Amino acid sequence: MKDRDVQADQMLTDQVLTALRQITQAIDIHSRFLEKNYAVTVPQLIVLRTIQRHQSMAVGGVAAAMSLSISTITGIVARLEKKGLLARSRCEEDKRRFLLRLTADGERFLLSAPPPLQETFLNRFDHLENWEKHMVLGSLQRLVALMQARDIDAAPILTSGPVAAPER
Repeated sequence: MKDRDVQADQMLTDQVLTALRQITQAIDIHSRFLEKNYAVTVPQLIVLRTIQRHQSMAVGGVAAAMSLSISTITGIVARLEKKGLLARSRCEEDKRRFLLRLTADGERFLLSAPPPLQETFLNRFDHLENWEKHMVLGSLQRLVALMQARDIDAAPILTSGPVAAPER
């Protein structure tokens, strides 16, 4: 290979790595912003928004909607209850089940909270042409394969660090 080709390849590689780092940093910056300014994590915010959309939900329903385990959601819910943003109540039809609902504080909180980064991304992604969406997906799936990350269990939530990690 000529020196020019090697340099061009290196520049292209550097651009790809820079783009990956920019994506990672955007997620980290948004996560830290939420924690610092709103005292919630991205998963907590998404749980609140999910319950808000449905008015009330069982823990299993939230877990299914977010593609996370019930144990992960249970931990997030416990922290949101402690903050006074969520409450549990018995299901009228089945007294063995509990439903989650937003408290008045939870409702007020969501009025002032920014959208999760993924909502902003999805709103923009929805406006792409179908062929562009397929290009993005194909490229990302190829990156996952190149990074040998296919076996990593990941939920469709843009957050830094593992979702199941202990939250504050």
